[in-house]
Amino acid sequence: MRVDLFDFDLPQELIALRPVSPRHDARMLVAKGDTPFRDATVRDLRGELRAGDVLVFNDTRVIPARLEGVRTREGNTAQIGATLHKRIDLRRWQALVKNAKRLREGERIAFPNEVTAVAEARLDDGSWILFFPGEEPVETLLERAGTMPLPPYIAGKRPTDERDKADYQTIFAEKDGAVAAPTAALHFTPELLAVLDEAGVERETLTLHVGAGTFQPVKVDDTNEHRMHAEWGTIDAATAARLNAARAAGNRVIAVGTTSLRLLESAADADGTIQPFEGDTAIFITPGYEFRAVDGLMTNFHLPKSTLFMLVSALMGRERMVTAYEYAIAEGYRFYSYGDSSLLIP
Repeated sequence: MRVDLFDFDLPQELIALRPVSPRHDARMLVAKGDTPFRDATVRDLRGELRAGDVLVFNDTRVIPARLEGVRTREGNTAQIGATLHKRIDLRRWQALVKNAKRLREGERIAFPNEVTAVAEARLDDGSWILFFPGEEPVETLLERAGTMPLPPYIAGKRPTDERDKADYQTIFAEKDGAVAAPTAALHFTPELLAVLDEAGVERETLTLHVGAGTFQPVKVDDTNEHRMHAEWGTIDAATAARLNAARAAGNRVIAVGTTSLRLLESAADADGTIQPFEGDTAIFITPGYEFRAVDGLMTNFHLPKSTLFMLVSALMGRERMVTAYEYAIAEGYRFYSYGDSSLLIP
């Protein structure tokens, strides 16, 4: 499909730079089938779900993966920025590098607080493999030298600060490894979970370590030419069995966030049975895709011409989502990571 079919104009003032407080007070656009759109808030979620429905959350934790350092060569220095993207092994990470033209293979980058990395190799996609020497875990080094990797549409408008350390983590964050938050779950609070528990809404967790590639624009004209980034995820056998049992009983599986949805669909076989999964997924969901594992999605509002807007268009239909986004813009919904939410039930 043509990528420009997924374009739209978004007023800059609708890009949220901070989350609302409390988080469950964010607005939520409800789109169910072909019925008219309804305005709600995330705290109203209980009324949109049934007892037995299962919400599936991503328990990845965002690490301080953005680093700013200096490369020195023959007395000349160059500022080098790196955003870790995907773990290769215990001491190596794939990274998106700013000012990469000033970097050569084998050179050392000095980051703050005596943290260094070696630029081992440049990959075909332009990213780099960075090796962190020493005995301390890389996670420890990042806590010392890194900052929270806010999305470019926020980081380009204000500096990262202490608030972001809490604001950019979900209450489910447990497994270190993401460099972008699974933002749909940022709206959930202990108070909201208590209400959902009382209503008999179930919840499960899986892990998908979200990479910086989630913010990369689609640079081709046709979706068939786009190369999707890979991310590592896992669903254990017990979780898969409970999800399959819930669907067999006639209950709905609602993915909270596109990351949860992509992993569930990666793990599902042809008849919709969710299998245990561990490994990389580069699933790219566009209109025409037949969903096998999920019955709905709770998600924030996404960028124009992004793979995520293509995904929600696959779930609900492109024209339906174009209309939904036009409605959201007209009604002043806040967009992107710190913005408002939507509940999409085909």
